[in-house]
Amino acid sequence: MIDITSGIEDFNLKEDFQYFINPKNTLKFGFNCIYHTFMPGEISSDDEGFINSKIIDEKYAIESAAYFSHKFDVSNLLKITYGLRYSNFSVIGPGIVYSYNENDEIIDSTSYNKGELIKNYGYFEPRISASYILNKKSSVKISYARNAQYIHLLSNSTSSTPTDLWLPSSTIIEPQICDQLALGYFRNFNNNTFETSVEIYYKDMQNQIDYQNGADILLNEKVESQLVFGSGRAYGIELFIKKKTGKLNGWIGYTFSRTERTFNEINEGNWFPSKQDRTHDVSIVGMYSLNKKWTLSATWVFNTGNAVTFPSGKYVIDGLTIPLYTDRNGYRMPDYHRLDIGATYTNKKKKRYESSWNFSVYNAYARKNAYSIDFRENENDPTMTEAVRLALFQIVPSITYNFKF
Repeated sequence: MIDITSGIEDFNLKEDFQYFINPKNTLKFGFNCIYHTFMPGEISSDDEGFINSKIIDEKYAIESAAYFSHKFDVSNLLKITYGLRYSNFSVIGPGIVYSYNENDEIIDSTSYNKGELIKNYGYFEPRISASYILNKKSSVKISYARNAQYIHLLSNSTSSTPTDLWLPSSTIIEPQICDQLALGYFRNFNNNTFETSVEIYYKDMQNQIDYQNGADILLNEKVESQLVFGSGRAYGIELFIKKKTGKLNGWIGYTFSRTERTFNEINEGNWFPSKQDRTHDVSIVGMYSLNKKWTLSATWVFNTGNAVTFPSGKYVIDGLTIPLYTDRNGYRMPDYHRLDIGATYTNKKKKRYESSWNFSVYNAYARKNAYSIDFRENENDPTMTEAVRLALFQIVPSITYNFKF
C-alpha cells in the first residue's frame, strides 16, 4: 500500500475593529498574522510497495497584514467604500535554497538556520467600490481591487489529489498579483418581488505558475526547477434573477467566464484555458412552502468540464507504449450536472427551542459525473487505448435533525 500526503499547518492571530463615526461614516481596520508550516509531500510504502518512502523537507513562512476601510455615504444616492491593505510575506529557515541554470541544473545552494530570513515580499493592496441609486428600482455599482497571493497550489491532474503541491513564494516563485475591475447593474421588478442583476468583470494576473512540459513532479524536492512563469486573464458576465416572496421562491444564476494563461515555454506562448476555466455555469434553486409544516426544495447545477491535458496519440519504443501530449489543456472533462432534492418538516415551536427534520437526496438522477479520467491499454487488444472514467457519489440520501434554542 502507498500513502501520499501533503498540506499546510497554520497558527493565526487576527483582530478586526469597527468605528462608527456617524450615521454616514463607518471605519473598519484590523490586522492578522499567520505562521505557516508547509508540508509539500510525504510518500510512505509498506513492504509490498514498488517505490521507496520519501519526505520532502518542510518550509516555513510568516504572513502578516494590516488594513483599513472607510464607508462613506456621500448622499442618499451615492455610497463609496475605499480602503488599503498592506501584506507582508517572509520566508524563513530552516531550509536550503537552490539556484538553477537554464538547463534546470543546480549551480549553487545556501543553507539557512531556524528563523533566519530567506526572502521577504510586501505589497500595498488598494480597493474602492461605489454604488449609485438611479431610481427606486435600479442601481449601478463599480469596483476595483488588487490582491497579492503568496501561497500557490500546483496540480497537473484532472481533479484534486494528494500529489497536488502547496508551495510558498520563495527566491524563485514570486507572489501572484491580481487586479480586478467589475461593473454591475441591479434592478427590481413587480414591487420588489423579483431581484435581478447583470455584472461584468475583468482580471489581470501577473506571476502565474505552471509546470513546464515533461516536468518531474512526484515528490520532487527540487520542484522549483520544473516551473514556468507567465501571465493570466479572466473575464466574464454574471446574470442573476431571484424571486423573494410568495410560496414559491428561489433564484436562477448563469455565468459565462473564461480563465486563460500564457507562458513562453508552453503552447508556443499562445493563450490557453487554465484548469479552473469553466465557460458556462448554471444554478437553479427553488423552494416551495407546502404548508406551515413542510417546505420542499430542489437545486440543479451545471458547469462546463474543466480544461485538461489528455494524450493526443502514442508511440512505441522497445515495446513500451509512450503517450503523446500536444496542446496544454487542449481537452475538456465531460460537463458536470446534478439535481439535489429535499423536504424539511418543521416541528411545533416550543417555548425554549425549535427544531426541524430535513430529508434530502444528493444527485437524485444518479448522474455519473467524472471525478477523473485515466488512459490504459485495452485488455483484449493492447494496440488500442481506452479512457476510463471514475465517478463518485451517484446517489446520497441523508436525514438531518436541526434544533436551536
